[in-house]
Amino acid sequence: MSGEERAGATRAWWVAVLWMLVVAGVYFGSGRLGLLAQVVVEGVRVTPLWPPSGVAVAALLLLGLRVWPGIALGQWLVVLSIAHWHLSWPGLGIVVGATLAPVLAWLFLRVVKFRPQLDRLRDGLALVCVALVSTLVSSSASTLILLAEGALKPHDYWEAWTAWWTGDAMGVLVVTPLLLAARYVRAPRDTPMMRWVELALLLGATVGVMLLVTHSALSLLFLVFPLVIWAAIRFQMPGAAPCVLIVSVLAVVAAIDHAGPFAGHGVAAEMFMLQALNGSAALTALLLSAVITERDNTHRMIAEACVGLAEVVARLAPDEVADQWPDRWPGAQDG
Repeated sequence: MSGEERAGATRAWWVAVLWMLVVAGVYFGSGRLGLLAQVVVEGVRVTPLWPPSGVAVAALLLLGLRVWPGIALGQWLVVLSIAHWHLSWPGLGIVVGATLAPVLAWLFLRVVKFRPQLDRLRDGLALVCVALVSTLVSSSASTLILLAEGALKPHDYWEAWTAWWTGDAMGVLVVTPLLLAARYVRAPRDTPMMRWVELALLLGATVGVMLLVTHSALSLLFLVFPLVIWAAIRFQMPGAAPCVLIVSVLAVVAAIDHAGPFAGHGVAAEMFMLQALNGSAALTALLLSAVITERDNTHRMIAEACVGLAEVVARLAPDEVADQWPDRWPGAQDG
């Protein structure tokens, strides 16, 4: 290996290490934010929305498999912060499960040729499948470890497992599309000012509606769905993903405070209502945005093909056109 090749390999190694540290820091920071919204389900503290699961999947999609040590380090820091910085083997098992789940998700998405731009319906469906299936690994590993340690009673296992799984799945459905949209979407330079005003009004209306319905004794959570649909149709994922994040965060806050439609219910019922709302909003935004984007891309390709065909026809000499058309439509010369 020459000196230049060794220098290039050294630079690539340091760049990879740097990205691992960045991923670990973002993972740990999002984990600490997620821990602010803890609820107790059958004696186990879980988060209704676990952002690090979405951060991990997005990091692997954007940076590749090389950053998986950063995910493990971030999860290890989160576990240590919960355990008051005491090392433990059960904590290591939780780290392994939380790292393996996004890696399996990345492998599956590579097999199905997933596009991080989320510009096809199949990409949206693939991400939904990943959110629901790969998170089974992390939730199962974590709850089984707690069960083996005696922190979780056998008759409470399935309720705690369900809450853990839904929190991880919602993290993928809510956070991953937001990060992917932030990476790949670029606003056109000629975007009209009214377009930005419309987006600002949409986000503001989402906040206002969520504050209203989460502080009302009536079950009015469905009122937010027209705004999510509006965002998906008009702005696709760049507009729909922030709306879903607003919906999820304000709904989690209301559930923790037992406010509005979440008042008067047990923890299990509140978790079910919360995950039904978050999951429905995320699925609506993700799939509808993918359909609209795929339709727009198809129309654009057709328009470009038509322009190209028109240019080819325009280059043909009149006599060449006259020679070719009679062969295709016999009898045209008689006219």
